[in-house]
Amino acid sequence: MIKIESLQGLDTRLYQLVAPLVMNPRVLRYNNNYPFKTSKNFIWYVALSDNTPIGFIPVEIRDEKAILNNYYVAGDNLDLLSDLLKEIKAALGAHYVLEGVVQTPHVKIFEENGFNTIKEWKKYVKMEWSYGAA
Repeated sequence: MIKIESLQGLDTRLYQLVAPLVMNPRVLRYNNNYPFKTSKNFIWYVALSDNTPIGFIPVEIRDEKAILNNYYVAGDNLDLLSDLLKEIKAALGAHYVLEGVVQTPHVKIFEENGFNTIKEWKKYVKMEWSYGAA
């Protein structure tokens, strides 16, 4: 059974759960070699299977936006990515506009979750979702 846990950006448990992933060369390659970052302004949504982290999306709260960026799901599991997005929408969607910096292979799953394209780059697409959109 998969459980999604939300953790504040400086929570000790967050570091215990995601440190092995965010320092893993395979996970960094998945993230196009961009390092993961966090601060007190972040909330991390971490998917666990038998208490083992299998994916996460860090969300930075900035003004009236919640920015999803530099995420990871094991095996590129799109169902898991969708589950994480649904959890974030349920938790933050009524309070913030959600803005995602999405890897181009994942645009379709974000669209299926109601996100709309704002801007396109070579490897990423900026997408947005706001309450009531879907």
